[in-house]
Amino acid sequence: MTTHGPVILLVEDEPEIRRFVRAALKANGYRVVESSTGERGAVDAGTHKPDLAIVDLALPGIDGVEVIRRIRGWSSMPVVVLSARVQEHSKIEALDAGADDYLTKPFGVGELLARIRVALRRAARPATGEVLMLGEVELDLAKRRATRGGVEVHLTPVEFKLLACLAKNLGLVVTHRQLLIETWGPSHAGDTHYLRVYMKQLRDKLEVDPVQPRHLITETGVGYRLVADEEAG
Repeated sequence: MTTHGPVILLVEDEPEIRRFVRAALKANGYRVVESSTGERGAVDAGTHKPDLAIVDLALPGIDGVEVIRRIRGWSSMPVVVLSARVQEHSKIEALDAGADDYLTKPFGVGELLARIRVALRRAARPATGEVLMLGEVELDLAKRRATRGGVEVHLTPVEFKLLACLAKNLGLVVTHRQLLIETWGPSHAGDTHYLRVYMKQLRDKLEVDPVQPRHLITETGVGYRLVADEEAG
């Protein structure tokens, strides 16, 4: 087993969960730094410069949202929230603070590891020149072109802008607010009906079955996630 894998910072106050997650991460080649309080986690993030942080929200002292804000003050490292809080507002608050993804307790090890892989791939992925496969659809973001079996699929400028925002966070959840601001601007941050209309149009054009989408995924009450073939696998 490698001892030179990515470093994961685990900010979690429950010893049992720390042991469980630590064992799973080490068994898959990751190195682990553990913090049991929010203050310690924020300090350890700066000291150890991990490749990714897993942060609980309900922490002694400063909570996980504040930890995320402090990390985002100096770093773009991926942050995956692992929390028992299932309320939509808690997820939105954490994501708006800068978290890349959110997993609720209880959770499966397989899903946690998959979310970590996606977040690390996204962090390492070049920002431009991306060509994504969405089933039969080839999406070339640099050329602003989508084809299905070599035949061009017409997408409007707004649809491409929306896809580009999702692709920038490929495999990760993007909040309604993030999508609206990046696509239509700050004055439209509350116009969620725009998203419903355009996401339906995109699914009709890009999904094999728009009613059961495989690539343009709804995160109920929170936002959307774009899943390309490599993430779907």
